Amino acid sequence: MTDIVISGTGLYTPRESISNAELVASYNTYVDLYNEENAEAIAAGELPPLQHSSAEFIEKASGIKSRYVMNKSGILDPRRMAPLLAERANEEPSIQCEMSVAAATEAMAQAGKKAADIDAVIVAASNLQRPYPAVAVEIQDALGIDGFGFDMNVACSSATFGIQQARDMIATGSAGCVLMLNPEICTGHLNFRDRDSHFIFGDVCTAVIVERAETATAAEQYQIVDSKLQTIYSNNIRNNFGFLNRGDESGIGKPDKLFVQEGRKVFKEVCPAVARQISEQLERLDIEPQQLKRMWLHQANLSMNQLISRRVLGRDPSPEESPTILDEYANTSSAGSVIAFHKHRSDLRSGDLGVLCSFGAGYSIGSVVLRKL
Repeated sequence: MTDIVISGTGLYTPRESISNAELVASYNTYVDLYNEENAEAIAAGELPPLQHSSAEFIEKASGIKSRYVMNKSGILDPRRMAPLLAERANEEPSIQCEMSVAAATEAMAQAGKKAADIDAVIVAASNLQRPYPAVAVEIQDALGIDGFGFDMNVACSSATFGIQQARDMIATGSAGCVLMLNPEICTGHLNFRDRDSHFIFGDVCTAVIVERAETATAAEQYQIVDSKLQTIYSNNIRNNFGFLNRGDESGIGKPDKLFVQEGRKVFKEVCPAVARQISEQLERLDIEPQQLKRMWLHQANLSMNQLISRRVLGRDPSPEESPTILDEYANTSSAGSVIAFHKHRSDLRSGDLGVLCSFGAGYSIGSVVLRKL
């Protein structure tokens, strides 16, 4: 089989960020307004009062300290609590296109690639700005890339599923070099009025160049040793927003049209499934867990990553073995594991092994074993 490598990555980080303290101050103001406006119903027992959040609770529950966002003012406005992002004319680049071009430019420079060297563009993200034309095709045009592009959505696993799609296309000869992008504006589908989840997500965009090893010229290259995908149907992470919502107006604006989850159930069910997939994959490849130098895991929750790493390695991982970026970036859906890979690989030596793994709604799990060349 043709050797296929990751030869470059890129990262676009929004200019604005929100600390836990800022987010909590906005949320608690909203709670006070809600309780005041509904005081009679609350006193009559018709509505339960809302409870304050705290920065300490957020960090203890998730490991998150802050998050980058495409718009700060709208999120922190207690009367709005959603990003304020103006619609753009069709002739202007979309927000996800703008983010992607920035991330792609860094990835292409790292890989030593020009637009003429790339055959396909994949946009793999949990939320797409529109159904059509594909955001990938818009980005392809913005970068001056010939060939083809398409969008795909596997929620938080979109990046690892996208990497396997790129690998498969190269293996079959339909492309020689693929640009895979993850423009995640997660704050757009987050319910900032929900105490249990208002702190979870941030915005970001990552980019990955996948190509044949024989064409790669980058100083750093990572061979894709193996990739494995798995999906298991579950309602425990869900978003019911879609074009059919207008078919029943009673559902418009309901909480299920934004991100909802049963967090405890997700933790209990996803962690063992992810650890089992990685362990079985390593066993099939005849790789001992202790040979792994790095685990670039999906950045959803610090406790989840610690548990998964512990089950795979058979011991507590060091911070270097299982790096964390969610303290600064929060959960960025599909982009999280790629951010960890982008920021925490420079110390690896030739021959070192690592696994890039993402998991989320679906349930979906994608794990990619990499070897530094």
